[in-house]
Amino acid sequence: MMNFRKPSLAGLMFLSLLTISTVPAHAISLFGGKKKEDLPARKLTAAQNALIDKAIAREKEVIKVVKERAPLVETYIQNMKPDVALLQVPESDQHFLGRVEFGKIIGDSQYQTAAVHGKSGGKLGFFKNSLGYLSGLSKSLHLEFSEEGFVQMMLVDSKDFNRQMYKFGFVRNDFLGTVPTMVFDVEPASKSTRGRFFGRIWIERRNGNIVRFNGSFAGTQKDIKEFYHFDSWRTNVQEDLWLPTSFYVEESDPKSTESTVKFKAVNHIWGYVLKVPNKDTENVDVEVQGATDVSQDAQDVGPLGAQRAWVQQAEDNVVDRLVQAGLLDAPSDFDKILEQIAGNILAYNNIQLSRPIRCRTLLTEPLESVAIGNTIIISKSLIDTTAVPGNNNEQVSNLYAVIAFQLAHVILGHRLDTKYAFNDRLLFPDTSAFARIPMHHTDKDNEEAAKKTLELLQPKELSDAPGQFGLYLAQLQARSKALKALNEPMLGDGLFKDPTTFWLQALVGKGPKLDMNDLKQNAAMPLSAFLRFDPWTDQVIQMHAAFEPLLSSRDKMPFEVAPVYLKLTYYKAPPEAAPAAAPTTGAAPADATPGATPTTGVPAGTTAAPADTTLTPTTAAPATGAAAGTAPGATAPTPQ
Repeated sequence: MMNFRKPSLAGLMFLSLLTISTVPAHAISLFGGKKKEDLPARKLTAAQNALIDKAIAREKEVIKVVKERAPLVETYIQNMKPDVALLQVPESDQHFLGRVEFGKIIGDSQYQTAAVHGKSGGKLGFFKNSLGYLSGLSKSLHLEFSEEGFVQMMLVDSKDFNRQMYKFGFVRNDFLGTVPTMVFDVEPASKSTRGRFFGRIWIERRNGNIVRFNGSFAGTQKDIKEFYHFDSWRTNVQEDLWLPTSFYVEESDPKSTESTVKFKAVNHIWGYVLKVPNKDTENVDVEVQGATDVSQDAQDVGPLGAQRAWVQQAEDNVVDRLVQAGLLDAPSDFDKILEQIAGNILAYNNIQLSRPIRCRTLLTEPLESVAIGNTIIISKSLIDTTAVPGNNNEQVSNLYAVIAFQLAHVILGHRLDTKYAFNDRLLFPDTSAFARIPMHHTDKDNEEAAKKTLELLQPKELSDAPGQFGLYLAQLQARSKALKALNEPMLGDGLFKDPTTFWLQALVGKGPKLDMNDLKQNAAMPLSAFLRFDPWTDQVIQMHAAFEPLLSSRDKMPFEVAPVYLKLTYYKAPPEAAPAAAPTTGAAPADATPGATPTTGVPAGTTAAPADTTLTPTTAAPATGAAAGTAPGATAPTPQ
C-alpha cells in the first residue's frame, strides 16, 4: 500500500477552511451549542426496529470496506455574497483534490499540522499538499483535524453508531429514485452529545443500508453559534454495497435578512477501485480480451508508419496512466458522443486524419481541456456548464467550439513528448502524476490553435457555435474574479489566456450581449448539471433531467455549486458484452446530439439534430467513418 498520508489531508482541508472563514481562530471546530430537542414519543413498530438494527449492522460493514480503500476525494467551495438582482453570487472559491487512504483516518482521534508557510497563486502540482494553497489565506495557519468532521459526513458515526448512543424516530416512507426507503430522525441519546450526528437518515428497505443522511453535529461549545449542515448521498456500487459518493455542505448567513448563504460546498468521491502500477507488473503476461489474432496477416511498417505508431504508444501510455490514477473516466457511451462531434467537425471541413479521434472525460472540477496525441480530454465541469438546454442546439454548439479548439491542436501537429513511449517514465506514484507530465500546450501553440478554431467553425453547419460559445465565455468572464480556482487548470489548457482574456476571445463578440434579466437567454449552467459518475467503475453517465423553465433571473446559477440530489437505483450486474458489429465506411457527419442514437451513412452536409432538452441518457454506438473513432473497451480494475 502506498503512503498517501499527506495527500489524505487534502480531502480533509475543506472543513477547516470553512471553519476558518466563519469562526474565530481560537474556536476551530465543527461542533457548536445546538439546543437539544427530544424526538416525539412515538413507539416504533417491529418492522421499523428491525430495519434500524439492519442499518446499524450494515454501517459497520460499510466502514470496514471504506477503510480498505484509498479513493479520490475532491472538494469545491464557493463563498457567497448578497446580490440585489440575483439574491446571491459567488465571491470567491477554493478547490482541493487528494487521494485519501481512509484506513489511516477512520478511528484516529485527530490530525495536526504545524504552521504552514507558502506563496499564494500559481499552479499547484497534482495531489500536492493543499496546505500550500491555504497559505494564501494566511501567512501562518495552525490547523487541527478531527475524524468526526470529514469522516462523519460519510459514515454518520464511524465509532458509535448504535442504540446506546442514538435515539430514532420514524418520519415517513419515501422513494429516492427507484429505491424505497424508510426515513428516521436521529439524535444523540445521552447528554454527552459532542461530535454526535443530529439529523435524518434514509434506510433502503431491501437490505437495510443507509443511502442518504443529512443534518449537522451536536455539541456544547458556547462560543460557537454557527453550524455546518450537510446532505450526504451513497450509491449502490456492487451487490448490497452502498458507498459514499457525494455530499453537499451549506450554511446560511445569520446576518442576512433575505436568507442568503455564506458558503456552498460539494464533495465528490470516486476511484474506490484503482489499479496502481508498479515495477513488478512490467513483465507479467496479460491476456488481451476481445482481440483477434491477426499476427500472420500483419504488414511491414514503413518509416512514417513507425513514427506514427511511436507517437500513438506515448499517447496510450499517458492515457492509461491517468486512468490508473483515477483522473480519467473509463470509456463510456458519452465519450462516443464527443467522438461523433469531433468527427462532424472534420467531415464538415473535408479533413481526414490518419488515426481516429478519441475522447475522454476528466473527472475533476476545473474548466479545462487538452489533446494528448489524438485523444481529446475535456473536464466534466466544462461539459456540465456548457450543457445549455434549448431548441436551437445550444449544447451541441458549445461542444463544437470546445472540441474544435483541441482538434486544432491535433491538426496542427501539436503533440505530446514521445519520451512517454518508454513505459518506465510513467512508473511513479499517483501523487506525482501532474508534476511529472506537463500536458498543457505552450502559449504559442494555443494562439495557433485559436486561429485554426475560427477556420474550423466556418462551415454553415457550425454557424451557431461561435455565437453560442461566445455567450458562454461572456458569462464566465463576468464571474472570473470570483471563480479563480474553477478556472485554474490542473492538467491541460484553461479557457483563459490571461486573467481577463480568453484564447478564443474573438468568439465573445460574435454572441449576443449578456443579459441576466432575459429569461430566454441561458448562457451557462450550474456545476454537475449534465453528467454523473459511477464511483466504482469511474464511468460518466448522462443524466435524465426534466427541463426546468426559468421563472426569474435568480433561477440562473451559472457555474455555481448546486445541492446534490441523486436518482438512486439498485445495482445491476453489467450484461456480457455483445460481439462488435462490422464497421461501415464513409465520412458523413453523425448526429451528435446528446441523448440521440447515432446514425451512420448520413448524407454529407446534414446538420446535427436539435439537442434533446430532456437529456435522455444515451445508449449510442460509436460513429463510423474516417473522421470518427471508437473508444477502446475497458474491464473493471482489480481492487487494490
